[in-house]
Amino acid sequence: MYPLVRELAAGGIPVAVTCRVLKLARQPYYRWLKQPVTQAEWDEAHRANALFDAHRDDPEFGHRLLADEARDAGQSMADRTAWRICRDNRWWSTFGKKRGRNGKRPGPAVHDDLCAVVDGNGRVRHQFTAESPNELWLTDITEHRTGEGKLYLCAVKDAYSGRIVGYSIDSRMKSRLAVAALTSAAARRGDVAGCVVHSDRGSQFRSRKYLRALRSHGLVGSMGRVGAAGDNAAMESFFALLQKNVLNRRTWQTRDQLRIAIVAWIERTYHRRRRQARLGRLTPIEYETIMTTPATQAA
Repeated sequence: MYPLVRELAAGGIPVAVTCRVLKLARQPYYRWLKQPVTQAEWDEAHRANALFDAHRDDPEFGHRLLADEARDAGQSMADRTAWRICRDNRWWSTFGKKRGRNGKRPGPAVHDDLCAVVDGNGRVRHQFTAESPNELWLTDITEHRTGEGKLYLCAVKDAYSGRIVGYSIDSRMKSRLAVAALTSAAARRGDVAGCVVHSDRGSQFRSRKYLRALRSHGLVGSMGRVGAAGDNAAMESFFALLQKNVLNRRTWQTRDQLRIAIVAWIERTYHRRRRQARLGRLTPIEYETIMTTPATQAA
């Protein structure tokens, strides 16, 4: 009500009259007029802003993880304070609250689907082929349980040779997992400007951090439809091989054991020993070495 008192006073109505009609004490009003925003309100606004930024980047996080992110950003607060702010603003984890019978649907795409083509019957198909390296990359995230908890892998695959040009492994499925995989791919492949990077609509691939990483390397984003597994089938086929050859082979007690096994299988077996029929029975490394000139071969 205090802004109303101030507006009426500017219009010529005495403060005493307005406060008497509204049943307000004048002394608190004058204190507010001297300092409309208290230090406590100012601090809470900054905390809420830090929590909102973290929630927008990783909407699956609960209030405790959001509080961790806010503290890393320099806004210290107790977990209970983070819970209260999130409750008041209805910033719920996508896993913590039911959103109807089928749960919450993925968010809107931030890129067009650049891999979709329409056949003669009007049906949408996807073409995951490329005529040269660094023309089309596919990316996705998979997870597997260990005795210490889940381990997440984000991989980037070049559609030209099937080579995994970048990947990142972490114990938490945050946006930085996708950013690290994309950054490692760009660092390994060199000049990648104009390359299309196709993904699903996961929150990690829609986060601001990931979009900034795409722009910084001159990459072009592409996203499939909601609930259509075939829209990234080429990447899913790689994860199916990984599941069969590594993840399901034994029970993994620690994350480090599984991490080492994944890296060893990708770099030693998949890249250098596993021959693919579509590559003329060559491995991804052999195919790139034979089919590209020395000037364009990747590291």
